[in-house]
Amino acid sequence: MLRPKVPTMPAPTGHVTPPAVIHPTAVVQPTPAPIAAAPQPTRPTVQLTPGALLLAVGGGTAAVLVVGAVLVSMLLAVAITAGSLAIVALVIRSLMASEHKHC
Repeated sequence: MLRPKVPTMPAPTGHVTPPAVIHPTAVVQPTPAPIAAAPQPTRPTVQLTPGALLLAVGGGTAAVLVVGAVLVSMLLAVAITAGSLAIVALVIRSLMASEHKHC
């Protein structure tokens, strides 16, 4: 049988330097500077007048009505298409049945 050879580590060649000696150093913590409190930015407040509130309610109502009209019209288009396809299927079925009877 084959036996694997274990490689041997060759001896180092050339000049070998000893590891450097590491001396511990003192760690000095800097004193943190006092942090001044940042002033709070002033935000403008939103004030709704009766006219602006009425405009917002009217705009929302108009948007709901428009979206509702679009959805209802899409549903109506699908219903009309389905009805038309059903009628076409009945006519074709009738034509195919009458063709078989005449032969």
